[in-house]
Amino acid sequence: MNDNITLLEKKAAELGCEIIKNEPLSRHTTFKIGGNCRLMVVPKDEQSCCELVKQAEECNIDYFILGNGSNILCSDNGYEGVIFLMSKPFGKVYLEDEKTICAGSGASLAKVCLYALENSLTGLEFAYGIPGTVGGAVYMNAGAYGGEIGMITIEVRAVDKNGNIRILKPDELEFGYRKSIFQSNEFVILSAKFKIKKGDREDILAKMNELMDKRRDKQPLEYPNAGSTFKRPEGQFAGKLIEDCGLRGFEIGGAQVSSKHCGFIINKGNATFDDVIKLIEHIKKTVLQQTGYHLECEVRILGS
Repeated sequence: MNDNITLLEKKAAELGCEIIKNEPLSRHTTFKIGGNCRLMVVPKDEQSCCELVKQAEECNIDYFILGNGSNILCSDNGYEGVIFLMSKPFGKVYLEDEKTICAGSGASLAKVCLYALENSLTGLEFAYGIPGTVGGAVYMNAGAYGGEIGMITIEVRAVDKNGNIRILKPDELEFGYRKSIFQSNEFVILSAKFKIKKGDREDILAKMNELMDKRRDKQPLEYPNAGSTFKRPEGQFAGKLIEDCGLRGFEIGGAQVSSKHCGFIINKGNATFDDVIKLIEHIKKTVLQQTGYHLECEVRILGS
């Protein structure tokens, strides 16, 4: 495995990709938790991404695709595989036509929403304030305030495990609640197209500001976190179940159930991976015992 990673590193260098060794993952996640990854590679472009994915698969190298790290909890032991960081080279946003936005997987949702505002396009307001990238949003079918990315996505460009570029249309994307086809086929998302509508710029701005104010008022944005910790159980809200179980403000080490919104676990400043994992398990056990509901983690866990 180590020799194979060295070969991939050499390939990445030949392709002109940025290479970072022993990079703390805590710098790349909104939880601010995580040890060092052995090798982080920023693909230079689509072609380099295709070649690197193909080589990683052929050499049986563990790899993980990272965007803004806003829905990730990384182990303090770090990651011995390769992190492909989909950042600036995949951050382009442009109009294909007057109602279609094309965005690279590394573009932040905030950037895409502001671009829509500049062009008086409505339909993305719900995503303003979601602290992720286009790739992560498509992968998880991110949503808020009644909207989901899957509702407006008309095409996704991705790399399959053989290093081939694939174009997936809506009937192939299998969007569901916090689900997409990419969670099973493990393709690497390169870009997406969103079909939205013409609207009034002032109305769009007012809606974006309204939703951002709601976030600031109800969510613990002042602390490192990874967004909603648990998926919403059918017919219920995870935060309410957690609050009803008397867990508001409950702490293990530096990890705490937010007093502001019980659906969030926050890093009070010195939380470890184990602190968060133990708190997640305690919440799940308590909610199951007291309410009968099984909570499913929405945050992705990297390492152990």
